[in-house]
Amino acid sequence: MTSMQRRLLPSTSALTAFDAVARTGSFSAAAQELSLTQGAISRQIALLEEQLGAKLFDRNSRGVTLTDTGRVYAAGIAEVIHKIRTLSFEAMAAGRENALSLAIPPTFGTRWLMPRIPGFVKANPNIIINFATRIGRVDFEAEGLDAAIHIGRPDWPDADCKLMMHEMVAPVCSPDFLKTHPVARPERLLSLPLIEMASRPGAWEHWFASLSIEARLSGGMRFEQFSNVAQACIAGLGVALMPLFLITSELQIGRLVLAYDHPVQSLSAYYLVRPQRKVSYPPVVAFSEWLMAEVATFESEAAGDSVIAW
Repeated sequence: MTSMQRRLLPSTSALTAFDAVARTGSFSAAAQELSLTQGAISRQIALLEEQLGAKLFDRNSRGVTLTDTGRVYAAGIAEVIHKIRTLSFEAMAAGRENALSLAIPPTFGTRWLMPRIPGFVKANPNIIINFATRIGRVDFEAEGLDAAIHIGRPDWPDADCKLMMHEMVAPVCSPDFLKTHPVARPERLLSLPLIEMASRPGAWEHWFASLSIEARLSGGMRFEQFSNVAQACIAGLGVALMPLFLITSELQIGRLVLAYDHPVQSLSAYYLVRPQRKVSYPPVVAFSEWLMAEVATFESEAAGDSVIAW
C-alpha cells in the first residue's frame, strides 16, 4: 500500500471519534458515548486532521463546530460507519438459523408490539430478534432484514403482505384546547388547526367524507411519527386524527380527549411484510404465527373496549 493510499484510509477509531464529535458537537459528549477519555478523542481527531491535511473542526470556548470541509466529510462518514456496522452485523449473523431481523414502526413498536414480545421470547427461546426502527418501505436485501411491519397498503413488490389489522382513527386534542375551541358540529374542525401525519396523506379528507363533508384543506402542521403528533396535541397545537389503540393511556388519563366522537376506519392498515425468499424461513414462520395469534387476541379484547372503539 502506498503512502497516499494509507492517507486515504484513516483508522476506524479515528473515524468513529470524528463521527461522535460531529454528531454531539462536543469532545466530552463523544468521549462519554464511546467510553473513552476526552484526551483520547482529542488525539484521534488531531491524528485524523493531520492525516487528511484538512481542518475538520473550529474550536472555541463554547465547544467545537464543523468547518465546511468537516460538514461534507461528516455526512459521508456517517453513512460509511452505518454501512460498516450493518455489514459487520450481517457477517456475525451469517449461518445462524435462529436470528430474526425485523423492521418496526416506532410508535406501534413501542406501544403495541414491545409489551407483547416477552410472550414470543418465552415461546421461542432459541430465536434471537434484532429490531430496526423504520418508517415506510425498507430494502430487505440491503439492510439484511427478514420481515417488516408496515403501515399503509399491500403494494410491496416481490414481497408477501399479510394483513394484520385495520385501525380506527378519530380527531383528538387536549382538554384545554377543546374547552376554548368547542366542536358542536364536525364542520367546526375545518376552522381549527389540523395536524397531519406525513405518511397519511388524505386522512382528514377521508374522515370528513365519511360525514359527507367536502374538505379542501390547505395543509397544516405535519409530523412523521405518531408520538410527535400526540405531543403536539397535548401541547394544545391543534387537532389530529389518531389511531385510538395507540393512545389508549392518554385517553384514559385525560391528557387527550375526542374532539368529535366519530371513529372511522383508516385508509391504512398494518401488514406483516416478508420478502418472498424469507416466507418459509423458520424464525419468520414462528413470528408470523405468533403475531397473528396476538392480533386475534387483541381484537377480541378490543371489541368490548369503548376507549379503543374497534
